[in-house]
Amino acid sequence: MDPRQNYNRVTAERVLKNLTRRGFEAFYEENAAAALEKAKALIEPGASVSWGGTMTMAEIGLEKYLKDNAGLFTLLDRDAAPNPQEKRRIYSEVFWCRWYIMSTNALTLEGILVNIDGLGNRLASLLFGPENVLVIAGINKLAADEDSALKRIRQTASPLNVQRLNKNTPCAKTGFCADCLTDDCICSHTVFTRRSNPKGRIKVLLVGENLGY
Repeated sequence: MDPRQNYNRVTAERVLKNLTRRGFEAFYEENAAAALEKAKALIEPGASVSWGGTMTMAEIGLEKYLKDNAGLFTLLDRDAAPNPQEKRRIYSEVFWCRWYIMSTNALTLEGILVNIDGLGNRLASLLFGPENVLVIAGINKLAADEDSALKRIRQTASPLNVQRLNKNTPCAKTGFCADCLTDDCICSHTVFTRRSNPKGRIKVLLVGENLGY
């Protein structure tokens, strides 16, 4: 086995153990293709499905799979809304969906999810509402502890995401967090999820590849 694969697997085993003791359901797949198959096995036909802004979901092919098989699911896709009113309606219906898919900005070795959000809809769904939350995270999202997780988000995830979203923030220009309060700031809410309640509601699929931001 490639040393990197072995290292990722050994590290993942530790993280999965800690996630499980915190009430999460936890899975590990070595690559994006295997992660897609796992996600497809979890999300049953007929389910209502929605998702937050997640590059990881797109990179493993899950977004394409859902849209290509839209007849099998009830998709609540905010990006397909023709106007703000319809988008707002979709946001409200996400509360009742069977599956909500997202990534995480960081995941500590002790099994704590760390996320920063702009509007808050993604974190609202993580905290309460959807029956199941599927968090798909590349191995690059791992951080030693909560302080390292926040540092990762501020120095890597947020600057990359504001560029992806064409936001006008200091970090979009410099690559460094300025703790800004600009209108385009995507760092309004910070949430540490240290356990899943109810047990098993949040499912974490860790992937042994670099995915997302």
